[in-house]
Amino acid sequence: MSKRRRNFLVVGIGGLAVLIFLWIRPHKKVDFNAEVRPIINTKCISCHGGVKESGGFSLFSREDALKPTKSGKPAIIPGDPDDSEFMKRLVHADPEERMPYHAEPLKPEEIEILRQWIADGANWQDHWAYLKPVKPEIPTIDTTWGNNVIDNFIYQKLKTVHLNPAPQADKTTLLRRLSLDLIGLPPTEKELAEFLADSAVNAYQKQVDRLLASPHFGERWAAMWLDLARYADSRGYEKDQPRNIWRYRDYVINSFNEDKPFDQFTIEQLAGDLLPNPTESQLIATAYHRNTTNNDEGGTDDEEFRTTSVIDRVNNTWEVWQGTTMGCVQCHSHPYDPVRHEEFYQSMAFFNNSRDEDVPDETPVLAQYKLADQEKINSLKKWISTHTSPSEKSNGLSEINQLFSIAEPKIHPHTFDTLTNAALMDGKFMGIGHTGFARVKNVDLTDKRHILLNAGFGSSDCRLEIRKDKLNGDVIAEATFENEKKPGAWSFRKMLIDLKPVNGKHTLYFIAYNPRTKNIQDYAASFRWIYFMNKIPGSDHADFVPIKDTLLAILNRSDIDYTPVMQENPANFKRKSFVFERGNWLTKGKEVQPITPKFLSSFASYSSDRLGLAKWLVSKDNSLTARVTVNRFWEQLFGTGIVETLEDFGSQGAKPSHPELLDYLAMSFQTDFHWSVKKLLQQIVMSATYQQSSGASKLLISKDPANRYLARGPRVRLSAEQVRDQALAVSGLLSKKMYGKSVMPPQPDGVWQVVYSGEQWKTSDGEDAFRRALYTFWRRSSPYPSLMTFDAAGREVCVSRRIRTNTPLQALVTLNDTVFISAARGLASQMQCSRGSISDQLLYGYKRALLKNGNTRIAKVLLKLYQNADLYYKKNPNEIAKILGRVPEKKRIMQTVGMNSSVDSDQRHLACLTIVANAIMNLDEFIMKE
Repeated sequence: MSKRRRNFLVVGIGGLAVLIFLWIRPHKKVDFNAEVRPIINTKCISCHGGVKESGGFSLFSREDALKPTKSGKPAIIPGDPDDSEFMKRLVHADPEERMPYHAEPLKPEEIEILRQWIADGANWQDHWAYLKPVKPEIPTIDTTWGNNVIDNFIYQKLKTVHLNPAPQADKTTLLRRLSLDLIGLPPTEKELAEFLADSAVNAYQKQVDRLLASPHFGERWAAMWLDLARYADSRGYEKDQPRNIWRYRDYVINSFNEDKPFDQFTIEQLAGDLLPNPTESQLIATAYHRNTTNNDEGGTDDEEFRTTSVIDRVNNTWEVWQGTTMGCVQCHSHPYDPVRHEEFYQSMAFFNNSRDEDVPDETPVLAQYKLADQEKINSLKKWISTHTSPSEKSNGLSEINQLFSIAEPKIHPHTFDTLTNAALMDGKFMGIGHTGFARVKNVDLTDKRHILLNAGFGSSDCRLEIRKDKLNGDVIAEATFENEKKPGAWSFRKMLIDLKPVNGKHTLYFIAYNPRTKNIQDYAASFRWIYFMNKIPGSDHADFVPIKDTLLAILNRSDIDYTPVMQENPANFKRKSFVFERGNWLTKGKEVQPITPKFLSSFASYSSDRLGLAKWLVSKDNSLTARVTVNRFWEQLFGTGIVETLEDFGSQGAKPSHPELLDYLAMSFQTDFHWSVKKLLQQIVMSATYQQSSGASKLLISKDPANRYLARGPRVRLSAEQVRDQALAVSGLLSKKMYGKSVMPPQPDGVWQVVYSGEQWKTSDGEDAFRRALYTFWRRSSPYPSLMTFDAAGREVCVSRRIRTNTPLQALVTLNDTVFISAARGLASQMQCSRGSISDQLLYGYKRALLKNGNTRIAKVLLKLYQNADLYYKKNPNEIAKILGRVPEKKRIMQTVGMNSSVDSDQRHLACLTIVANAIMNLDEFIMKE
């Protein structure tokens, strides 16, 4: 008997009867996610979803789908498809009435699925990613293959498609793969020799443990995380000025090295400043969300670009931790996932109360001082402690700590609402002319006794008055500036001004005087920010004057390191959050409060701030974070995630290739491993799945070209950073130096010819020119070109998944780029050191680069290349200097690889070896992980 039957409908069209048949399958309850949702998302949602609700009908949720439409009647009647207008429109004969409107009609089998779905009650089902996982049972498999539970899941899936796992890769390939994956560097000759000589059962396990404990582990995984954090050493936009944020990179490296639990790693980055008594490290961690771009261009609206940064933080947080495309919801409800327009702004409210305001000095910033200055600060604290009553001591030291660390909240020039003979200089700094004034309203002066003013004056006769409540009101603070520069030259510095006791909120007038000016409209004074302080204990003591001088001398040091960090607004600075109508920040809708979307786990027991959000993200009830994170690490090892779309776990994202395995790993990561990244990675790399050979037959490629079933080991292009780092490591030039400020390795001239910027690329000296790519100075408007050619992210926004390409430009880089030529010279120098015949030296270089012996055929090819190069340089001896570079560089190479004067230093020979080395390091197997 046929598995399908036909159902016939008779539809009248202008007196004619038309026979329409529908394919009917045997009654079986329809799977909403597998069968109904794909039809709705591809055929219906563009007109009837989160963006549009044509006819008042929406398929955004079951609640929406069953509501009355504009006609006053619901389009879907559960259990009654024949009376549901939804079904009638799908089979309507009139093309102006039939749905989808002005598009191809649904296929008969699609119509039948929807009919049966309504007949079954039009039940809805949450997308798989939003369902709380239950740890699945470990499959039982009838094979001796496999090392741990991962292999059980993989083998079970392989059997469904009649595939078998590949044999284990040879030890050399395995160690190279493992080393590149865990520390981003190839193994040394010594490490490989020890592994090959180790016949113990746990030989591989020992290598895993060694690499997980390596300090380079943190560097490798930080490179991945910095893409997510959109880390850069510049601010973006037109000027793209430098940003001093390298301490955040050091925090990430340290966190991975110490195997900081991922939940703690999350909380510190999203809300470290809100933890009780946060450490300096936890404050630096919050720079994660200060990696947003900052627009220094004159005339820009600070509030507009502050809002842009906050929106980016919303999108970034949801993509990185939840795999949710929240950016779709800024202007309207999500077209495909159950996130409503209002919920975007409820999420935005978590981030909207931070202190940063898109100002040139990027405050709030955490100050770090040189050792000598830190000792002076400690002496100041000691003086305050001895000149303070016990009741004042605690608050007094807290005030000093705040002053020397972050000093917030500051008031910035854009806060002033009335300007007379005053203006924003370059749209960012407040400038006031002679007798001019600037007004700021509602300043809370309760308990405030000092003002720290970052100001500049053009004359030693300049005087500043601060009056309260009206232009001729009481003077509550004043200062005369002594300009250390010649008259007329501007001098900016931080000044400490005493403030008369005034409580409550007041309107303040800042008035400047410069009687020597010839034009009262010339700026007499300018300031960048104002910080109102509580009383400094001991400030009324007779000995405070030298203490004050020392304090200001430290604050005005030019060598202070400032790291942008997050700080929350105090209650009297708190912002309100609103829905932006159609995503326009200038058109505010109703006010909203911080809360997470309703379709996810409850937020009721968490605080309504970034700390509450961070704790909710890593709570036991929110398993989506573990799923997304596990998938991210899996992709780094296998080249493709269990869910290919790392950035999108929603209904339009890719389906998981092994959903049960994903849930098992997520649950293990969260509960069994207690968020330990190293334990997660250890379990994956110890699996037989990971250790398979990457060789593939034609049959296997035809059945599984993308290796989604994992019947073979991973074979993918190394990341941009790994391509460069491996070349330097093999050459012997790679610096082992870790941490610290970004460096500027050699790059082509002219890359930094940026309009409106005087910044220059100053090539680093010595070993800094050969540090790991992780430490390369990252300028958003012109990132390091060789890394970009190999698909590195631009870092303007978060990038969850780099797209791998294979272009001729990549070969041009590895054949011609300064760094790769230097690496070839380094490898050539080692080949020359190895002594033996020319063929022996060539094969040594091959083995050094690829960790395997070359056969006779390879030896012939390398020798032929060497001979061709030798012939060329005999005819063109002047070309030798071009390939060998400058003498100082050659000396550095020789010192690095341990060459001495007794070694044959024939220049033509070294040049020929360099050509061969360059070719070896351009082989496909050198820049691939297999």
